[in-house]
Amino acid sequence: MKVSEAVKSRKSVRAFINKPIETNLLVDLLSLASRSPSGGNLQPWHIYLLNGKKMNHFKEFMSEWKNPELPKYDIYPANLKEPYRTSRFELGEAMYKLLEIPRDDKAARFAHLMENFNFFGAPAALFCFVDETMGPPQWSDLGMFLQTFMLLAQEQGIDTCAQEAWAVKPDSLKEFFSVPEELNIFCGMAIGYKDTQARVNELHSERRSVDEWLVILE
Repeated sequence: MKVSEAVKSRKSVRAFINKPIETNLLVDLLSLASRSPSGGNLQPWHIYLLNGKKMNHFKEFMSEWKNPELPKYDIYPANLKEPYRTSRFELGEAMYKLLEIPRDDKAARFAHLMENFNFFGAPAALFCFVDETMGPPQWSDLGMFLQTFMLLAQEQGIDTCAQEAWAVKPDSLKEFFSVPEELNIFCGMAIGYKDTQARVNELHSERRSVDEWLVILE
C-alpha cells in the first residue's frame, strides 16, 4: 500500500469486530512509528498498550469507577468560532444520521458517545501520555507519532480511532496503569478491525477546500 492510499483509506472507525490482534505486531508498528518527526529528538510520547485479558480487566475497572474527574484539557475551545464550529456540527449530524438517531434523542446520542469508553468494541487500545513539563511543540510531536502509527496500521489492514475523550478520565487511567505522577494523558486510541456491516463506519468526513486555508506565494 502506498502512503497516499493509507492516507485516503484511514478513518476514525467507531464499530469493530471481535477479532484479536497480535501484541507483537502492534509493538513492531509502534517501534517503526517512533521514526516520526520529533523536535530535538525529545520523543516525548509515553505509550501504554492494552490487549488480551488486560483489556477485559480494564473494562471491569472502568465500569466500577464512579467518581467525577477533572479533565486534563478542553477537547474543544470554548465558544468555537467559524469555520470550525460548522465543521464539527456537520460531522456530528452526518454520524447520527447514519446511526438513525434524531437530534432530540439525547439519551441515544449520549449512549453512543459513551461507547468511546468501550473502545467501540475494539480488542486492543493504546494510551498516549506526555510529561507535564512539555509544551505545545512536543504535543505536536505526539500527533505526528500517532498519525504515523495509524497509517502503518492501515497498511496492515488494521483500523483505528484516536480518542481524546479519554482526557476526561485522567485519575482512573493513572490508577489502573500506575502511571508516574508527572505524566498527563493526551489521548487513547481504539485498535482493531472495522465492522463492515456497521453503518457508522460509512461516515466520510468532508475536508474544506484547499482554497480556504492555503496561501501561496511564488
